[in-house]
Amino acid sequence: MSQFVVSPNGPLHGSVAISGAKNSVLKIMAAAILAEGTTVLHNVPDIRDVEIMGEMLTALGLSIRRLDGGSLEIVTPPTAQLTPEAPYELVEKMRASIVVLGPLLARCGRAKVSMPGGDDFGSRPIDFHLNALEEMGTSFSIAHGIIDGEVTASRLRGAAMVLPFPSHTTTDNLLMAAVLAEGTTVIDNAAQEPEVVDLAAFLSAMGAKIDGVGTGRITVTGVESLGAVTHEVIPDRVVAATFFVATAIAGGTVDVIGAKAAHMESLVRKLEHMGVGLVATSNGIRVEASGRINGTDLATLPYPGVATDYTPFLVAALATAEGVSFVTENLFSGRFRYVDELLRMGADIRTDGHHLVIRGVEQLSGARVKSHDIRAGAAVMLAGLSADGETTIDDAGHLDRGYENLPLQLNHLGASVVRLS
Repeated sequence: MSQFVVSPNGPLHGSVAISGAKNSVLKIMAAAILAEGTTVLHNVPDIRDVEIMGEMLTALGLSIRRLDGGSLEIVTPPTAQLTPEAPYELVEKMRASIVVLGPLLARCGRAKVSMPGGDDFGSRPIDFHLNALEEMGTSFSIAHGIIDGEVTASRLRGAAMVLPFPSHTTTDNLLMAAVLAEGTTVIDNAAQEPEVVDLAAFLSAMGAKIDGVGTGRITVTGVESLGAVTHEVIPDRVVAATFFVATAIAGGTVDVIGAKAAHMESLVRKLEHMGVGLVATSNGIRVEASGRINGTDLATLPYPGVATDYTPFLVAALATAEGVSFVTENLFSGRFRYVDELLRMGADIRTDGHHLVIRGVEQLSGARVKSHDIRAGAAVMLAGLSADGETTIDDAGHLDRGYENLPLQLNHLGASVVRLS
């Protein structure tokens, strides 16, 4: 896998454009299963996870073609030509693969999907998905690591359900299943992320009937069929957050083109409390920072709270902040593996269960570290921007799953990041 070497090179300056949201486009690609015809998506990020989902859809019988200018064409055949079986070698690479389950059951009436893999930061059970889809008339069996689902009637049926937790991917899966179900589906305690809203906008353009998206209660009235459409994917708020925090760590002034403050209000307020300047512009957000930032307390929460994907970046920044900071991870128990890598760089962080106590030091020191997942890799890369000496990141290929060449983008802003094969 790739290896990166990061050297401190002073403050960042310039502008960077944000690509389409990974956590939106993967679900929208899966939703293309629901309608025969040609779907065209714009603002599609050139990342490995999109390639994996494209390979997944190809295995299911769809055709995928990259177009110029960041667009993607997906051709979905008639139902009889679909193969509703997601191969293990693709599913194990990416947890988001589980979202093909809902649209396959809705379109084909059956689906075989391997237990999903993906980033290694703790158990994320799929019981929420299976239990809800059972309420909609699916019978499941699990053997040898394969989830085998079959709709017991001619089509899925609407149901009223309350999710135990506002899971993003569960909400996505149920939305895609419900749009072709018979009757009305009500999802209480639904996820409210902008990416869920984007998926619902895509489904509505296809002809779905969805109310309440962006709130905790979503109502879907099933329709007989949907049509393929053209759609533009929203900007990636996690990528935007990466550049916000990069500027906070290295200092400087950066225009983050495409960033939407309305999609990340909790993060913006938290960064402002830490002493980072963020100003809305006509086409994004300008970030300004100089000197050491202030320590703070934060806790991850479902949207609109501070997202768990932001936490590794923020912890990397707080490692050199003034004072003591407290961080609580409420969503994923294994998310703190990157902390050991920051400790290797001289951070003063104590872990207690799902809490962190961070005593800011004046400067980290470069070290050889490891990328455990996409956001962990980005966190240690950002930490290296102002560390003393070189930081070498092993297993850094994870970054290519979620970023369009993050090292190159940072270098355009004045950083020094070298990719080694």
